[in-house]
Amino acid sequence: MTDVPDANDDVKAQTSTVYYADEDGKRGDVMGTFAVQPRQIVEYSTLPEYVGNAVVAIEDHSFWDNSGVSVEALGRAFLNNIKGGSRQGGSTLTQQYVERYLVGETTTDYVGKAQEVLLALKIGRERTKPEILGGYLNTIYFGRDSYGIQVAAQSYFGVDAKDLTVSQAALLAGIIPSPNNWDPAVDPARAEQRWNTVLNNMVTYGFLDASERAKQEFPKTIKVKKNQKYAGAQGYLLDMVKRELAKEPLQIDEDDLNRKGYQILTTIRKPMQAEIVRAGKSVYSGDLTNGDKPNSRLKVGMATIDPSDGAILALYGGKDFLKDQYNHVSLDAIQAASTFKPFTLVAALEDGIPLSKTFSGRSNMELKSWGEKKVVNFGGVSYPWVSLKYATEQSINSVYAQLNDIVTPEKTVETAKAAGITTPLTANPANVLGTDAVRPLDMASAYATFAAQGVHHDPFVVRQVVNPDGTEAYNAQDTSSKRFDADIMAETSYALQQVVENGSGKDWVKPLGRPIAGKTGTSNENKSAWFVGYTPQLATVVALSQTPKSGSGWERIDEFGYKPSGIKNAEITGSSVPAQLWAAYMAKVFEMPQYKEVVDFPDRPNLRPTSSPAPSRTSTAKPTQEPTQTQEPSAEVRVPGGLVGALQADAFGALVDAGLTPQVTQAYSSSVPKGQVVSTDPSGGARVPRGSVVTVVVSQGPKPKPTNPPQTPNPTPSATAQGASRGEAGPDRPAGRSGG
Repeated sequence: MTDVPDANDDVKAQTSTVYYADEDGKRGDVMGTFAVQPRQIVEYSTLPEYVGNAVVAIEDHSFWDNSGVSVEALGRAFLNNIKGGSRQGGSTLTQQYVERYLVGETTTDYVGKAQEVLLALKIGRERTKPEILGGYLNTIYFGRDSYGIQVAAQSYFGVDAKDLTVSQAALLAGIIPSPNNWDPAVDPARAEQRWNTVLNNMVTYGFLDASERAKQEFPKTIKVKKNQKYAGAQGYLLDMVKRELAKEPLQIDEDDLNRKGYQILTTIRKPMQAEIVRAGKSVYSGDLTNGDKPNSRLKVGMATIDPSDGAILALYGGKDFLKDQYNHVSLDAIQAASTFKPFTLVAALEDGIPLSKTFSGRSNMELKSWGEKKVVNFGGVSYPWVSLKYATEQSINSVYAQLNDIVTPEKTVETAKAAGITTPLTANPANVLGTDAVRPLDMASAYATFAAQGVHHDPFVVRQVVNPDGTEAYNAQDTSSKRFDADIMAETSYALQQVVENGSGKDWVKPLGRPIAGKTGTSNENKSAWFVGYTPQLATVVALSQTPKSGSGWERIDEFGYKPSGIKNAEITGSSVPAQLWAAYMAKVFEMPQYKEVVDFPDRPNLRPTSSPAPSRTSTAKPTQEPTQTQEPSAEVRVPGGLVGALQADAFGALVDAGLTPQVTQAYSSSVPKGQVVSTDPSGGARVPRGSVVTVVVSQGPKPKPTNPPQTPNPTPSATAQGASRGEAGPDRPAGRSGG
């Protein structure tokens, strides 16, 4: 008449395990686990016989023959208890199995023990001995936060249960009554005493030959690992995994994650993750900045995305998840600053505006769209009329404010969203300067779209989920979507490479010696500082911000670190610590075998101004709104600046747009690549009558070494041309800071 209840929920629960991806994207090392009780169920048939028999020998030597209860043991325990001795249970293995697997708690009263006896008799009739012993081995607690024989084997010896030796099995069996106290790491003498007892009993009861017993040596255990699942930077990864699993299409909630024994493969590459954590820590330790440490409230966020599919390969969300559970990459949003300008650039290129288009670079510029506010360049620096390429390279706010008026702020917002920005954005004239707050992960995703030639992929961290039975529960789906024309992206990447080659990224990022496109960003009052950079293979974001002592929001980042010139305590701009940190981290990544190869960006298209926008997207352009204080007199124009280093075609286009007549001459140059402009005469910024001839000196590359020394020296470029080359390189200043 006794009903056998279902197993209690806790013992049916299995551990879900999260794995890093190896270099081939397959299952690598364990990242962490999710569990109510750390447990992995194994079939009894997969275990060596001596694993079960070791437990039988010490816990219930008559197990294979008894009915599930031992009347002799129960009677002995009853007499001891009524005489006032220490309370004894007299339980067989079957009773212990019933107690833990079905009841779920230890029974001490006589009524409870009587119920256990009835259940044990019933179980003994209905189930085979291997089933009962297997259930017991998968249920029992072995210490070291390990439930079941499989997790115990891994915790004590670093092996699977099926690979346990006789000696190891004997140790685990011996400590079952008091595993936390008899663990060899806690009490080695008691552990060895119990181990000897188990082996001797195995011989006595016929489970082990005496000759085999004589060969056994006390086994060595591995170091105890404390359960610090969410500790340190790794906690942010596990939290991201949990959040992503809870979303559609999987919708695996935390309870299922803790109980159902999933095997979860992430996109995180362990070597790369180790480097990004090392880099992030180097900021706080002062290792990055020669011992100069930041304010403790500084927040560092870093992430690397694979442009080919959106996989998050490495992420640093903060120092320690247990102390700060707000991921500063995936959840935080800070002012984008000048990292937002490329979205306006893409919108302009789509509307047929070439990089050779020239604009006034004057600071304190008045624009009708800005009302009474003026557009200020970083440091208040004014520039002459310059090309869009040069304005991108030097991050000139006034040029981009004019450009945003042409393409419209709405188009800038549309472009940013198409690239991958998911935070709310405002369509106002200043949005081009990054007045809106965005998440660093979104910015990495958007620049990854540039790297992928206009194909966007949603960023993700879970690659695959496998059920306990080995069937696949989920495999990451292809989310690719064509957002921009490849030619537009090639031109965008070319412009952003100039930031690294000649602009705010040249001090730290350029020395890496490979094609890199990127953008710095420094918000108003230095409340955020960025460097976002990419190659055709990888897109990486670095974002810095600082929380106030009290309240929410952000405060000015306290000065720390060194400039390349050795000036201590320079203000934190995108070209300082963020660019330095990006370069220090990516230098290690570029040494890894799969990223060691230098990959070039696609060749630039032959883009020229067109009367209609590119067909890939809808134009919302309106007529150019000229700055009110910088309009050029009709009879006189400025020679465009920023042409040094430009391709000949771009320089010609800029001069023609300015109303001038270009003519070319060639000269050898060891510093300027062949086909690029060495200098112009007159130089950039000079006022000349409209229609004047401007000589463009184009590099022929390094002067060839003659086979026979010439009788007279070869002519060299004029002193005027050489001087112009130095003057046209542009001021050595950080990227233009946003105005809001």
